[in-house]
Amino acid sequence: MRPDRKRVVSLVPSLTEAVAVSAPGLLVGVTDWCTHPAPELAGVARIGGTKNPDVRAIAELRPDLVIANEEENRAPDLARLRAAGVEVLVTEVRGLPQALRELDRVLVGALGLARPGWLADAESAWARVEPDAERRAFVPIWRRPWMVLGRDTFAGDLLARLGVRNVYAGHAERYPKVAVAELAAAGCDLVVLPDEPYRFTAEDGPEAFPGLPAALVSGRHLTWYGPSLAQAPAVLSRALREAG
Repeated sequence: MRPDRKRVVSLVPSLTEAVAVSAPGLLVGVTDWCTHPAPELAGVARIGGTKNPDVRAIAELRPDLVIANEEENRAPDLARLRAAGVEVLVTEVRGLPQALRELDRVLVGALGLARPGWLADAESAWARVEPDAERRAFVPIWRRPWMVLGRDTFAGDLLARLGVRNVYAGHAERYPKVAVAELAAAGCDLVVLPDEPYRFTAEDGPEAFPGLPAALVSGRHLTWYGPSLAQAPAVLSRALREAG
């Protein structure tokens, strides 16, 4: 580990897990949404949400580095941290290859850790993926209003590698709002319902699309880029198969 990087604050749940698993004890602050791995995060300071972190509390922790993401965190908050003299590393993740590169940049490049075994396991797991026959789908991430995965998303890339063609992948927006009637009439073979950021369940989501098979999937395995990537192909493939 780099001797100047002993105190780290993470503003991204998946990066929190990546650091906590790779170097327990390095994290001094995490967001309220950082849930994994629970034992390693016990006692670590909570500094608010990903969109509304407590900048003063972060600065008072005297971190050597704050890890952020251009999508999950707001630029004004990151600017305020820099103005307070805190070094901030901002990641960008729009697909699997970029996620693997960014994890390497954070863990090995910025923190000086040995490349973790789980990162190699994730690369191998995804390299072995053989997609099933293509199925057309849409992927809601919120309701009231309904929002779906659009263009250029990490989750969409993972699903494409598993044979799921997102019919909104060519949309001008990354997370467009789409009326439920339009979704139901999209001519899809499947609706993919993750349990985060909106917690879709068997009782909350599938009923909006009667007659359409629904795959209830783990949001952590679909949207997090960290140690869960090693198990994600098997976990997601099983959920897709069970949907019929």
